[in-house]
Formats: sequence, structure tokens, C-alpha cells
Amino acid sequence: MSLFIQSAYAADAAAGNPSPIPSIVMMIGFVAVFYFLIWRPQSKRTKEHRNMIDSVTVGSEVVFAGGLMGRIKKIEGEYAVITIGTGVDVKIQKSAIIAVLPEGTLASL
Repeated sequence: MSLFIQSAYAADAAAGNPSPIPSIVMMIGFVAVFYFLIWRPQSKRTKEHRNMIDSVTVGSEVVFAGGLMGRIKKIEGEYAVITIGTGVDVKIQKSAIIAVLPEGTLASL
């Protein structure tokens, strides 16, 4: 029985002054994982979307956030007028464009 009590004292003495290095390494590891799994991919997607929005021109066929498809008729700063049917024009924010379609896609639908 006294054997267990001595080992308990030995464990208590060893835990008296823990090193902060493992905690710091763990924190750096969490930051690295967070960076590579969340921040970096999200900034890459944002940059690609911004480049796509900047590349649209009059006549581009696009899909916008509501799921509607149309052809850009006019660009007015941060807005675009899109023709979604014969005589049906809609004004949307350019940031609502989620994809640029290849030319002739609307005619084939």
C-alpha cells in the first residue's frame, strides 16, 4: 500500500512545473491548420470571383444568384442590365453573377 502513496507523491512532484513549449506548439499547429483549411481557400475563391466579375463584358452569358440565366445588355458601374427573355430586362448587382457561360449556351437551351 505504501508503494502507491510514494508514486502519487512522485507524480505530484513531476507535475509541479510544466513546460509551456507543448502549449505553444499546439497553438501554432491550430493556427496553421486554420490558415490552410479556411483562410487560404476562401481568399482564393474570393479572388477568382472578383476576377470573373471584372472580366464580364456586354454580350456575356451569365448565371446569377437567383438561378436565372441571361445575356448582359449594359454595364452600369456595379450593376448590370441582363436580358433574360425577349423584352425582359433585369438590373442586378454584378456581385450576384455566379458563373459566366460559354458563348451559345443560352441558344442551345
